[in-house]
Amino acid sequence: MYSKEIRELLEKKGVEVGNKVKVTKNEETYEGILMPRIEMGDPNSLIIKLENGYNIGLEFDDMVKIKKLGEGPKLGIVPELRVKREKKLPDVSMIATGGTIGTHVDYKTGGVYMCRSPEQILSTAPEIGTIIDLKNTFRPFTLASEDLTYNEWKKMARLIANELNSGCHGVIVTHGTDILHYSAAAMSFMLRNLTKPVAFVGAQRSPDRGSFDGSMNLICASHFTGYSDVGEVCLVMHGSSNDDHCLVHRGTRVRKFHTSRRDAFQSVNEKPLMKVWKNGKMEKVGVKYEKFDDRKVEVDDKWEPKVALIKAAPNSDPSIINWYIDKKYKGLVLEGFGLGHVPTSTLKKEDSWLPMIKKAIEEGISVVMTSQTIFGRVHPYVYRNLRMVSELGTIYAEDMLTEVTLVKLSWVLGHTKEKEKVKEMMLTSYAHEITPRTPLDSTVKTIE
Repeated sequence: MYSKEIRELLEKKGVEVGNKVKVTKNEETYEGILMPRIEMGDPNSLIIKLENGYNIGLEFDDMVKIKKLGEGPKLGIVPELRVKREKKLPDVSMIATGGTIGTHVDYKTGGVYMCRSPEQILSTAPEIGTIIDLKNTFRPFTLASEDLTYNEWKKMARLIANELNSGCHGVIVTHGTDILHYSAAAMSFMLRNLTKPVAFVGAQRSPDRGSFDGSMNLICASHFTGYSDVGEVCLVMHGSSNDDHCLVHRGTRVRKFHTSRRDAFQSVNEKPLMKVWKNGKMEKVGVKYEKFDDRKVEVDDKWEPKVALIKAAPNSDPSIINWYIDKKYKGLVLEGFGLGHVPTSTLKKEDSWLPMIKKAIEEGISVVMTSQTIFGRVHPYVYRNLRMVSELGTIYAEDMLTEVTLVKLSWVLGHTKEKEKVKEMMLTSYAHEITPRTPLDSTVKTIE
């Protein structure tokens, strides 16, 4: 709530939160939407959302003048775009699942909330109607990405397959960015025989902000799904902090590297598949990929939910594994140090992870090792301690990303619990998640 002085002035001028206003102070004039006071902000500062999408705060005093210009946007109402179908353009369908790309500002609370329809998301990128023939739109659920489970992934996979098998050239999935790469990996394993482009798209900034990145991501994804010759699950997001191009990342080779930058996603252990510009230009970078075809997609959504990730740390207590044994977990992914190390101290037996790993494997739990270094690959034979862990039956996951390994282990254990078969499937590359040799030029990019 604003201060008593501000509330008295607003009441006198007939101004309410959400109205369009003109505020003058010290000969400077600002026009925009009067926002509610930030809950933990200064009650004596007016908050105005400018036309460029950014908020400013003006310290209130006797020099401040305010005038109501209009009612402003209708609260809670988000514009919708009904894309006119152009039969001469490639058929593409869109699935909206939630996330920042589907949010809109609420002028009463100052926060953002998730839109309720794909049409509301499309209103941020009307150009799409001139790029693709938007065949169908779906909203199977509206969730922040961190709330998704394998049940939502199953719904997603079936919807994608149905649309591709009905003749679509590709499918766009809008999604929250926090676990965008997990979902892209899940679809990479669940969609078997895939030979058409599936593009996961998100936004790091909400549509009410001038730096909203979702529009360009959607436009680039439309070009990619409508005109590329890629037959894989990919992630299409900003390739730099500017609005210049997007990168197409393979669904099993990408990770979120930054909490808020628009170019937060980066390919790991390989380059992106291509660059895409808003005008439709696409530039391949030389990475081999599955080519477009019109084969029938099959959904393989067998899943084992009782799989967990444990991160090793200095002084970490390995008895945490006991908790997962007691809870009847079927698989554990250990994120070790370097080439796949975990503490194996011979000085203090209780500090060694070896007995607990052995116990887990004897209890029938599949244990898989990845690395905290992100780039590069694990290797069970370089050091003696690595060999000790490997000899217990731990599966070393080559150059798979930890997130991909977690998803893949859940998928593999949905098919078999037999020890040797699990190892065989984990070390089989189904969606380019494993490479025989890690490319030398696959390194962390420089962040300006």
